[in-house]
Amino acid sequence: MTPFTFARATATDEALRLAAAPDARYLGGGTNLVDLMRETIERPAALVDVTALSTTIEETEQGGLRIGAGVRNGTLAAHPVVRSRYPMLSRAILAGASAQIRNMATIGGNLLQRTRCTYFYDVEGSRCNKRQPGQGCDAIHGFNRIHAILGASPACVATHPSDMAVALAALDATVHLAAPGGTRTLPLTELHRLPGDHPEIETLLEPGELITAIELPALPLAAHSTYRKVRDRASYAFALISVAAAIEVRDGRVADVRLALGGVAHRPWRATQAEAALRDGPATRAAFEAAAAAELAAAQPLRDNGFKIELARRTIVAVLADLAGVDS
Repeated sequence: MTPFTFARATATDEALRLAAAPDARYLGGGTNLVDLMRETIERPAALVDVTALSTTIEETEQGGLRIGAGVRNGTLAAHPVVRSRYPMLSRAILAGASAQIRNMATIGGNLLQRTRCTYFYDVEGSRCNKRQPGQGCDAIHGFNRIHAILGASPACVATHPSDMAVALAALDATVHLAAPGGTRTLPLTELHRLPGDHPEIETLLEPGELITAIELPALPLAAHSTYRKVRDRASYAFALISVAAAIEVRDGRVADVRLALGGVAHRPWRATQAEAALRDGPATRAAFEAAAAAELAAAQPLRDNGFKIELARRTIVAVLADLAGVDS
């Protein structure tokens, strides 16, 4: 057993002070961190419980929504403003886990959960650069059916597991951060890193920095949105492919669109190439096909996951066609 200390913070300043201890980690719902500690992948010397902090959901003066990092996933999914103005977010959260996990997991913790790559969890039998830098990546030539097709590197082909983060990426969400030196904001699409040569560095958070809130902009387009998750079974499975999408069609043309993919990369994948191809163009199945092809042109499949390219293409087209009311 690895010994550790435990402290419960009652204010952000206190949490930051407590987290200055060597090898300290923030603890939200613990639905991922505690598992990683059991597997000895994570071995923090100190845990700082932040579940009492940032637990409100408030509308902003600009018409958006500010969501405290300590809000439970289940609470956010059921919030009437989220369900009416940002339905893709509610659907993504409901697709993400069992009710028991949703009622424990926090918004901040969901963003920072680590990959479910089998080799990452196999402490004794597998090499993993994310777990131990410089060790190698057994997934590249191993069983890699669930792994990345976009943005991967020779050091790591793992995927980010969050469903919620995919919807937040599509919604232009902003992350609010606190540190001993002050506060800052970061676009959610910039929070997570691609693996490069250092897959063990997963985000742009500074040591001791704490996520305090997620802010959604006023985005009328988002009221007409959805989230579709394709997985091996209907529950308790991570996405092979997922699509978060919102689209506005005027006079048969795409006035605006938001699109993000899950299950394809080391981070939630904002589909900027597809969005650019779609804007101001015809809202037709052929246009959706071309946009999906543009986004997936850089895909690099591994031995076992080449099917993901076609699955992603079909799912993107199907979701956009449904939202736009385009016949098959």
